[in-house]
Amino acid sequence: MGPRRKSTKIRSAGGGMRACSMLQEVDPKDYMNELSHEVLCHIFRYLPMQDIMCMECLSRKLQEAVTLYLRVVKVVDLCASRWWEYMPSGFTDSSFLTLLKKMPDLEQLYGLHPRYLERRRVRGYEAFSIPGVVEALQTSCLTLLLDCGGVETSHLELVEAIWNYMPQVHILGKFRNRNGAFPIPPENKLTIPFAAKIQTLHLVGVNVPEIPCLSMLKHLYMKWVRLTKPQPFKDFLCVSLRSFVMRNCAGPTNSLKYVPLVTGLASARNLEQLELVRVPFLGGLIQHVVEDSWRSGGFRNLHTIVFGACKNALEVDLGYLIITAARRLHEVRIQPSLTKDGVFSALKMAELEFPQFETLHLGYVDEFLLQCNHTELVKYGLADVIENPGIITDIGMKTVNEVFTSIKYLVIYNCPHLHNPNNWITDHSRWSRLVDLTLVRCHAVKLESFSQFIEMLPNLEFISLDQMFREPPKGCARVGLSAGTGIGVSSALVSNQNPNNGNDNNNNHQNNDANIPPHNRDNVDMPPHRVEGPSGVQPTMKKIPVVVSDSDSEDEEGPVRIQGAFHSQQYPERDGQKKSGTEEESVTTGKGKTPLRRRGAQCPSCEKGCQVTSEQIKADMKAASETADSSRDRNSGAAGHTTEESVNPERRGGSGGRQEGTMRTCCTCSRSHSGSQRSSRTTLSHSSDGESSRSTYHYPEQRAQTEQSEIRHNTAPSSSLSSTEGCRDNSVGLQGEVRPPQRTSRDMFSRRPVTRACSRQCSVPLVSESELSKSKPRVAVKRKRTADKSTSTSDPVTEDDHVQVLALKSKNLVGITLTNCGITDLVLKDCPKMMFVHATRCRVLKYLKVESAPIVNRFDYAQCKKLDMEQVLDQVLRIPPERNRIVYMRPMQQIDSLALERKLFSGPYPYHIAFIHEFSNPPNVRNKVRVRSWMDTVANISQELIKYEFFPEATRTEEDVKKYPNYPWGRDIYTVEGVVDGAPYSMVTDFPWLRSLRAAVPNSYARYDFEDDESSTIYAPRRKGQLSADICMETIGEEISERRQMRLGVFQRVVVIFIHYCDMHGEPVDDDYI
Repeated sequence: MGPRRKSTKIRSAGGGMRACSMLQEVDPKDYMNELSHEVLCHIFRYLPMQDIMCMECLSRKLQEAVTLYLRVVKVVDLCASRWWEYMPSGFTDSSFLTLLKKMPDLEQLYGLHPRYLERRRVRGYEAFSIPGVVEALQTSCLTLLLDCGGVETSHLELVEAIWNYMPQVHILGKFRNRNGAFPIPPENKLTIPFAAKIQTLHLVGVNVPEIPCLSMLKHLYMKWVRLTKPQPFKDFLCVSLRSFVMRNCAGPTNSLKYVPLVTGLASARNLEQLELVRVPFLGGLIQHVVEDSWRSGGFRNLHTIVFGACKNALEVDLGYLIITAARRLHEVRIQPSLTKDGVFSALKMAELEFPQFETLHLGYVDEFLLQCNHTELVKYGLADVIENPGIITDIGMKTVNEVFTSIKYLVIYNCPHLHNPNNWITDHSRWSRLVDLTLVRCHAVKLESFSQFIEMLPNLEFISLDQMFREPPKGCARVGLSAGTGIGVSSALVSNQNPNNGNDNNNNHQNNDANIPPHNRDNVDMPPHRVEGPSGVQPTMKKIPVVVSDSDSEDEEGPVRIQGAFHSQQYPERDGQKKSGTEEESVTTGKGKTPLRRRGAQCPSCEKGCQVTSEQIKADMKAASETADSSRDRNSGAAGHTTEESVNPERRGGSGGRQEGTMRTCCTCSRSHSGSQRSSRTTLSHSSDGESSRSTYHYPEQRAQTEQSEIRHNTAPSSSLSSTEGCRDNSVGLQGEVRPPQRTSRDMFSRRPVTRACSRQCSVPLVSESELSKSKPRVAVKRKRTADKSTSTSDPVTEDDHVQVLALKSKNLVGITLTNCGITDLVLKDCPKMMFVHATRCRVLKYLKVESAPIVNRFDYAQCKKLDMEQVLDQVLRIPPERNRIVYMRPMQQIDSLALERKLFSGPYPYHIAFIHEFSNPPNVRNKVRVRSWMDTVANISQELIKYEFFPEATRTEEDVKKYPNYPWGRDIYTVEGVVDGAPYSMVTDFPWLRSLRAAVPNSYARYDFEDDESSTIYAPRRKGQLSADICMETIGEEISERRQMRLGVFQRVVVIFIHYCDMHGEPVDDDYI
């Protein structure tokens, strides 16, 4: 170090000393000019090129340093390593030439991504053109023209010009054209020369004549590429190729033209990724090529195989590739036509091991093909392929895990022949390593079986369900459609088919019985009877005509077939109802019997006046089924007799007259509407033994009212003009002994709503013959006439949503995502590691029940029309307070926010609660995302105080609730309002500490690299430096003391309820973040 300078003070008259000191403070020392050129050049290595060029204008020394830096620089990036951006604008041919002349040793130029380039120069006009760029590269950078030099660009015409005029220049990085689109723009053209020096070529929406021999090419990705030559792969040979992806390209339709492509791929010994989507190669070609090349290493190193919409692909093509690449195979995606049992059975016979295999996608369909119309794709030159769903069955799924024992990620798309996932697990197929399960559009999968399957998976962590367990269409039982499968026919058409087609109907029924209870499937095997239910499949043994009557006719008379299996479940026989007088009735119970006469045949005006609505019949059938439940409990002998006769058709046929006389229906001409209008707010919970009962979670008063109304309806004298003694006995029994209706798997179908079509074709007589002679008073009511045809869905049919409960029980399950699913109830039975639940566009999802999920902390419900928000929030807040929780909701109906806040703030919930009302449209997620970063901080402060500072902990028992019956219910409630991106928000909360933290001054830990502050979000802790609970406690020490003195306790955990109102008008708003 040199000697220290002596500090001398210059004294001058009139305060000159003070003026000098002030001048020194205003004019600080210029440290940059004191740095050497070498140090400045070292600093320039870490700066973007645009900043370096700006520093050239600041001072003479910096200008000299920039000149020295550019003179020796060898690698320049014009986009600052952001390959997705464009280079700085403002360049012209002359300015670009001047820049390159300053860099004589430049070897690699990255980021040459101009936003726009002129195709040719214009005299007298200064522009940035392709000839100008090529000339600058040729004349200024001689080292770039050597073998080691290269340019990175994404411009189609520029890269073609470089190949033509500077063939020795490498194309660095990944070439990705940026103007790709579909339909393929005609101006996007690229001619690839022979032996072009490029390693990665990504082409999207480009017209290419052919793919020649490219010895250096390692990665070739083609999407929406039109190959214009008749034989585009004639010279294809890429020995260094590692990835080959060809998706939805328009090429030759002749399969023989793709033979050079497959043989060229076999010559690439290092090929790791092979994806063929809509490539019409010759069927069996890959098999023969693999047989010829596998000994020399062809396709041996593949780790990813994708087949999608390949028109002529065969099972042997896929199987040979999988067997050849077994040692390194990681992922396989199989198109629907190859998703079949035989593929995996053959692989099982090969007895191979796949030590690195992890991902399997069955029924793979490219997303682009799902979005476009088939005719349009063919119109633009793509291969003519129509995909049918995969035909793999439960037997094939057993074999899948026997072949791929270490599978971790399973995706299944549109496989309608999968029914019972619990049957996939055997002694040799344990699915022990499965971590992620995704099911899409597998409509026949049974919900109960799926729940059992989830319970048996030891390591499953994530479940994603899309378009699963959809609800049966309304009125499906009425018109005879297959419930929930989309594959249905009219009941009238089925009845008029060839009598020998019973086996076909049974086969179809096996494929389409996703929502049919077990007892209904058992009854399908009974030939003499027709079984109507959700499936609509009616096996017949004898051709019996069915007369479909028109409601406009005055007289209605037609044969009605007995449905013994169905009605023996709905109307169990009672001992007191067996009377000899019923033998006079003529009932169609077997061959050659007289068809049942309906009351409308003798009393034509009755049918005209008795326009029975679906709601009325639904109410009556519900009451009758409850009667059946009561009689089944008290009269097990009679119920057993009924079941026996329903199973034995011959015995039932022999005692048909006596049997029919014992059954009665509740058909009315004038009805009270009170029974049909009642509704109960209930949910379904499944027990472990398979039984299911409907329980009112937190609505005991409403349940009691509902039961009383049902009793009044059953005992009302005007409820049925044809009620018999058996019905009266049942009513009395119900009146004397009130019990909640129990529903088991055996009578699930009998409790389903019944429409008029079902009642018109039922086997039970609407009124007995003995009743015809009695005169009944009829109340003439003028009604609007409606169509009543069994093959029409246009009639007004009111049905409740079909109850479908997804019960989850898994030791390692972390989260579940539901999209467009038809479940009504979600039950978390025993999920100790469950952390999140996402539900989007689930139309009939209503209820949530949390039995045991202690650490679940995130609930997202978006665009679920029928969600019961109060019930869901009640269930979330009743979870023991072991975690902080956030509930995000986007309701599609008007909600009473004040009543909701009152209910939760006054309830027995041991949490601090925050209601955030967001009104942005389109939706803004800034507050939703930011709240997760600071809600834990607020809770951590309270936990620290309770554990280490002996701060009083608040409680919320029933006594506390009774102690504070009025606002603010023992809480310190306040409101925070603001505007984010022009949309208002409001937060109503009792969070402690938050007001003081928001109002605090930024401390020394404040970070300004975050864009948010209190003007753009609710609370920005990083901007204030409040990065941990300890730092925050220093800021709010005064408030802590005040609360301690006032003995105001705090809860350890918090719950944030974030309600977004963008969808509340009933129309869903598109959202990329949903």
